Amino acid sequence: MVEISTSILTVQKGREAEVFFALEKAKTDYFHIDVMDGKFVEKDTYKDMIEYSSYIKRISNLPLDIHLMVEDVETGIEVFSAVEPNIITFHLEACKNKEEVMKNIQLIKEKGARVGISIKPQTNIEEIHEFLPYIHMCLIMTVEPGKGGQTLITDMLAKISTLKEYIDKHNIEIDIEVDGGINLKTAPRVKKAGANILVAGTAILIASDYKTIIDELKEE
Repeated sequence: MVEISTSILTVQKGREAEVFFALEKAKTDYFHIDVMDGKFVEKDTYKDMIEYSSYIKRISNLPLDIHLMVEDVETGIEVFSAVEPNIITFHLEACKNKEEVMKNIQLIKEKGARVGISIKPQTNIEEIHEFLPYIHMCLIMTVEPGKGGQTLITDMLAKISTLKEYIDKHNIEIDIEVDGGINLKTAPRVKKAGANILVAGTAILIASDYKTIIDELKEE
């Protein structure tokens, strides 16, 4: 079953309540929270995402899918654990070594959340293999992180397929989430490659009917 994690990165100020309620009614599976620090990526959304995720926590029971695009992963985990997210994902590239990766995995688990690790388009999928048994999700970026509304890099489809083959071969239970350029045109190829959670922001938020597009994105 394919799930949809709606990125709220481009939600207009002043329309938060209306949009969040509409997304819940449309049956998005997660609210995707894009946390950026202005260092790991150019944009800085830290303050807005603390505000948005805290607000969602007050009005909705839907799970929060926190994506940390930050240099200081440990602080990000501490800050966003306060909203009791379902999952916290950090970037492999933000860690100096294997020990730091394992420390972050452990910290997220101690906070009671599931663990995700994300990799940028330039990172080889093999670099994440050793961590797969310890985490719940691998997030493959199909655009360079940091901006909404980008076009999916089609070379990344092979990366998704390679990961899917590896986890099937080694009998590892893990979700494959894909983020970047997901819309009705690209979703079928991403799902066929092996992804089971799709992050979509712009494609959903510009639609006149959230439920119709979410249903279409979920179609097997």
